[in-house]
Amino acid sequence: MSSPRVTTLRRPRIALYSHDAVGLGHIRRNIAIAGALRRLNPAPDVLLITGTPEAAALARPDGCDVLGLPALTKTSTGGYGARHLSLSLGELIGMRAEMVHSALSAFRPDLLVVDKHPRGFRGELTPTLDTLTARGATKVVLGLRDVLDEPARARREWADNRSTEAVSRWYDQVWLYGDPRVHDLTATLRLPGSVAALATYTGYLADRPMPEERAGGRYVLGLVGAGGDGGPLAEAFAGAAMPPGYGGVLITGPHLPPPRRSTIRDRAAARADLQVHDFVPDMVPWLDQAAAVVAMGGYNTVCEALVRRLPTLVVPRVRPRAEQLVRASGLAATGAVDALHPDDLSTARVGDWLATAVRWPARDVGQVDLDGLRRLPALAEQLLHGGATCAEDEDVA
Repeated sequence: MSSPRVTTLRRPRIALYSHDAVGLGHIRRNIAIAGALRRLNPAPDVLLITGTPEAAALARPDGCDVLGLPALTKTSTGGYGARHLSLSLGELIGMRAEMVHSALSAFRPDLLVVDKHPRGFRGELTPTLDTLTARGATKVVLGLRDVLDEPARARREWADNRSTEAVSRWYDQVWLYGDPRVHDLTATLRLPGSVAALATYTGYLADRPMPEERAGGRYVLGLVGAGGDGGPLAEAFAGAAMPPGYGGVLITGPHLPPPRRSTIRDRAAARADLQVHDFVPDMVPWLDQAAAVVAMGGYNTVCEALVRRLPTLVVPRVRPRAEQLVRASGLAATGAVDALHPDDLSTARVGDWLATAVRWPARDVGQVDLDGLRRLPALAEQLLHGGATCAEDEDVA
């Protein structure tokens, strides 16, 4: 006699993938997305798949775990290789592909959100996407930040990677984490109608309540992302005059080259009004109390500054990608930030800007859509509703 079967409901399962070759931007964005999607009812289990070794040290929501992939790095010639292992790039990608496939075959997500690369880095998601699509129980979303690169290069890379073909083959939706008034990504990529129809602008991924008045602490904040190429800005901030009555806090990031780190620490030791931190697991408390911010133009940093209406000077990276320059220029055109080209960077320019910025009222960011994280749960709910059920059949003895 066969055993009776009962159906037990389980929590939805969501996986978020990011390749993470350089810096912390992709994983920080996915952690923010995980926090937003945990607001679904019932709250889902979330698996973050990342190549960032620091991911486990970053603050993340409850109900969220991390699968760490062997890390990539950019080589001196502009290519990619293994960060720690003595493997060829092909061997490393093969290992990563098998890990992702094994994990998601077991996890069986109801929703998979893929960051930036529709095939994964160098195609490492292809076997997994084929398997999940064949099963038919997983909705798949491509998430794209507001700016990929300057338009011509963004279009060329999109075409070279056969991204339109990949989206048409595997994806149910494309979430654009930006505002077309700042940068119109669909126009930049010249997406065909079939793919453009899948795309939704979410707004920038920021959802903290914006205060009517900026409280502002007694320090100004310098941020250079993970620090890999933030040395010039970090040194300029460390050498700048702080506004009277204000201290400076500089967060250099874990990847700042040691010689730069040593120089900056020497400068900080020689003055009483500057603190330097190599790494903090959560920048939010520091931003909450800052009077003004000087930062590179990374997506997450800019979002956090905008939603707090902080006076912000963006000194963008311009090489090897122009992503930050395009973002800074678009936001500066709305009046939401000030932008300074790195060729014009100096300690005097930073000091002069800080001296005036601490006296400004809260920044007017009304021309920028900052509601992305508030919208994501509804977008996910629409995808999950009527799709694969979050149920498992179990034998009962």
